[in-house]
Amino acid sequence: MNYLSPLAVMALGAALSGPAFAQTSESTETPPAEAGAGAAAAVSGDAAAEAPAEADAAPTEGGNDQPVELAEDETVLPNGMDTTADYEENGRWYNADGIPTFKINEDGAVDFATFNGFRRYHAECHVCHGPDGEGSSYAPALKNSVLNMDYYDFQEIVASGKQQVNSAQNQVMPAFATNRNVWCYIDDIYVYLLAHGTETIPRGRPAERADKAPEYAEQEDSCMSG
Repeated sequence: MNYLSPLAVMALGAALSGPAFAQTSESTETPPAEAGAGAAAAVSGDAAAEAPAEADAAPTEGGNDQPVELAEDETVLPNGMDTTADYEENGRWYNADGIPTFKINEDGAVDFATFNGFRRYHAECHVCHGPDGEGSSYAPALKNSVLNMDYYDFQEIVASGKQQVNSAQNQVMPAFATNRNVWCYIDDIYVYLLAHGTETIPRGRPAERADKAPEYAEQEDSCMSG
């Protein structure tokens, strides 16, 4: 299979809903050809505009970042996605519909992609969205957003950005499609947020992780150097 999953061609073109994610930027540059395993091939993007961290401030009210309470052992999210891991491919786990998800081993170790998602999120995203996706006064709680919104919409917003400015709010999400440190690991960031949003893993760095698969490393090298 090619490095991009079959999901890649489906991620763009939908109208978006819910609040935008952070600060502003626009471009028409072409993104890397090889992105995270399920990442969309999008057109747009500058790196994130700098913004001061407001780690534990209240998240934006309304929209897709509202808290979600799941019943014990519930695996189906409000967006209809089943988070149950069904198969592994290229070092990443997917559900039965081919959407990236997390996998926790019997010994409590997270899969490598989820662990790496924690690292990449805190390297690139937490300055606006707060540590562990908990949200801030000007950017929503992504640990909730991923449970409420569609996977493809999440990818399109990250790739292309979104602006929502009105009398009640002024939120602008920059485009990250040309930022390889985000776009090559977009599925990893997504599954980390899923794992934390469902309270499968707690806040903070996962204590144990699975090893990086050779196929994962090959895909990573292709994306970062492509």
